[in-house]
Amino acid sequence: MRFLESAPRFLFFTGKGGVGKTSIACATAIELAEAGRRVLLVSTDPASNVGQVFGVSIGNKITPISDVPRLFALEIDPEMAAQAYRDRIVGPVRGKLPDPVVKGIEEQLSGACTTEIAAFDEFTALLTDTEITSAYDHIVFDTAPTGHTIRLLQLPVAWSGFLEAGKGDPSCLGPLAGLGKQRAQYNAAVQALADGQRTRLVLVARAQNLALREAARTHGELAAIGLSQQFLIVNGLLPKDEAALDPLAKAIYGREQAALAAMPDELRALPRDDVPLKPFNLVGLNALRQLLVEATPQPEATGEPVALHASSLSDLVDDIAAEGHGLVMLMGKGGVGKTTLAAAVAVQLARRGLPVHLTTSDPAAHLTETLHGSMAHLTVSRIDPHAETERYRQEVLRTKGAKLDAQGRALLEEDLRSPCTEEIAVFQAFSRIIREAGEKFVVMDTAPTGHTLLLLDATGAYHREVARMLDAKGAHYTTPMMQLQDPKRTKVLLVTLAETTPVLEAANLQADLRRAGIEPWAWVINNSVAAARPRARLLRKRAQNELAEVEKVATVHARRYAAVPLLEEEPVGVERLLKLAAAVREPA
Repeated sequence: MRFLESAPRFLFFTGKGGVGKTSIACATAIELAEAGRRVLLVSTDPASNVGQVFGVSIGNKITPISDVPRLFALEIDPEMAAQAYRDRIVGPVRGKLPDPVVKGIEEQLSGACTTEIAAFDEFTALLTDTEITSAYDHIVFDTAPTGHTIRLLQLPVAWSGFLEAGKGDPSCLGPLAGLGKQRAQYNAAVQALADGQRTRLVLVARAQNLALREAARTHGELAAIGLSQQFLIVNGLLPKDEAALDPLAKAIYGREQAALAAMPDELRALPRDDVPLKPFNLVGLNALRQLLVEATPQPEATGEPVALHASSLSDLVDDIAAEGHGLVMLMGKGGVGKTTLAAAVAVQLARRGLPVHLTTSDPAAHLTETLHGSMAHLTVSRIDPHAETERYRQEVLRTKGAKLDAQGRALLEEDLRSPCTEEIAVFQAFSRIIREAGEKFVVMDTAPTGHTLLLLDATGAYHREVARMLDAKGAHYTTPMMQLQDPKRTKVLLVTLAETTPVLEAANLQADLRRAGIEPWAWVINNSVAAARPRARLLRKRAQNELAEVEKVATVHARRYAAVPLLEEEPVGVERLLKLAAAVREPA
């Protein structure tokens, strides 16, 4: 593999959710360790599953992987990092300042912005702490999905500039309070990221048009902040000899080759490795050791094609439509197909003559490309973080700023340049949209799991603040969180794939939602090979592997579920989306 040749100390793997970054990062760490190097594998993804891949408990501490000498792993736990960060800031003033003042500081530090800053703080320490870095020959970073990764990698530059300009010192007592002491660490992190001798960025993509365009955007944005040493991995390619065995396999192979032929020029110029699709789930050491092997023996086809009988997505939409209006949220791990399924649900509802607003809070979503057209009764929007942040800034300056003198207005503008402002602005946009669900259907394609939980955390914080103020007055009120918790008004569809890691991720998300008082309404198993009844050897083996995961969904996790088969045609455009929702593939 070209990306492993003369590997530098720091290796970053990034790409659109679901392309296989974690598996490739884990396989890379194993290969380097078994070549005699001391390796630290680090996940900076809020929805990390490195421990699940290895089958061990890792968490927010450096943990040896006992079956692989010289390999160690660490999952940066955003919540634990945030608590440690809060303790570091609040601890010195506790008992010295009045309790109401301390409580106010703690409230300022309770939001999602603090969580991101705290995780960033640990991330930069791994790049700059010589005691840590000198103990390992390589530090391999399994980064979060693209949008989060770009923000994370831009933060060293953004915060360094923010602090150099003096904007972090006088007035940001909340999440920014702990940053002033870290100038040297952040500057050193910037230098490490931009040094091609120390850092290599590996873009991971699938042979799909959207994934490759996403990788091209990531390439340009990361090159612009100094990460120019980049490689490309195209993961999960169907072998050519499978294409002749089944119309489905032929269609998949053709789509992949067409996507590679149309690859953006900026990616074509990068050193590239192709990783073939494997017949097994990428969990456990034996599977990971085979991932980067270019030729894998294909299984023999035995018995009749696997048949999976389950409800269709259209069956679920029938029950949703009976309510007449409401909020439908599709949630799940990045890369499981939430955008496509959200569009499919929306067009099915609109076809029934019901008014529908389809929207997304995912920075990397492609709703308009998926719909590829318009439809009666259907409107489409996107919560644009940049536009919402600017709208929020102008509104605050127009209202609060109007009453301030020149010095006060300058301080307010300074605070509004904080990266934390975006969180508030996106939350306000989210709240505006879900109010529409009282009159029509609002179908929301949410961001990957970690980002979604941060958004819901902001909703919960707002709910607690409103409840605290209005309960004391005996007032009647409804907050966004109350709407999310009401199953008559909100239906959450958890989207997953019939694979070990996505099912575990969806189960973990379900547990988090239940802790917030939100009960998922249904699960949707997307791109099911078993539901497609393939005849090609590799696909039939993958279909057999799916059955155990489908059984877990049906009997352990879900109150109701549907399966959407992997289709020969890409589900792009209104007509194909309508077919996808009702799809049940007959045996070939």
